[in-house]
Amino acid sequence: MGTDSVTVRPATGGDFGKIAALTNRFITDTAIHFAYEPVDAAGLRTSWEKARGVYPWLVAEADGVFAGYAKAGVWRDRTAYSWTPEAGIYVEPAVHRRGVGRLLYGRLIDALRDAGFHSVIGGITLPNDASVRLHESLGFVKVGHVRHAGWKLGQWHDVGFWQLALRGGDHEPTLIGR
Repeated sequence: MGTDSVTVRPATGGDFGKIAALTNRFITDTAIHFAYEPVDAAGLRTSWEKARGVYPWLVAEADGVFAGYAKAGVWRDRTAYSWTPEAGIYVEPAVHRRGVGRLLYGRLIDALRDAGFHSVIGGITLPNDASVRLHESLGFVKVGHVRHAGWKLGQWHDVGFWQLALRGGDHEPTLIGR
């Protein structure tokens, strides 16, 4: 499967059962997601509804089947951080290493740039070579590393932070959906 059979579209309310199921596999089976308790579709949908005018959530489908999602949200709460969101991506294991994540994340980055954001942060539980490769292939640069940031599945895990500049630093920011 190439990415010719992959479509990327904005998330809709009907996607959150699949989004929650995928997220919960990462919560329960990996250290990639630092939550301990599974999420529910209604809670995720409520979070999306509250912020969807500012932060995009995108869904990928491969041959018409849900293949993953990418989202942006608040990185830090203080107003001066408003132009730098944090992004996340979760892809179904069945389509790993087939270009779905790169296409999906690339579209999210385009949407953030089009919305007027200045940069985007990606946090990665380490080690996670596939995620590091994805971020760096899209132009993200490692800007930080927190040792033993979280305890999950019986051990400490480091978290690295990668940043992508979406525009140069010589511009006045525009108000973004707030």
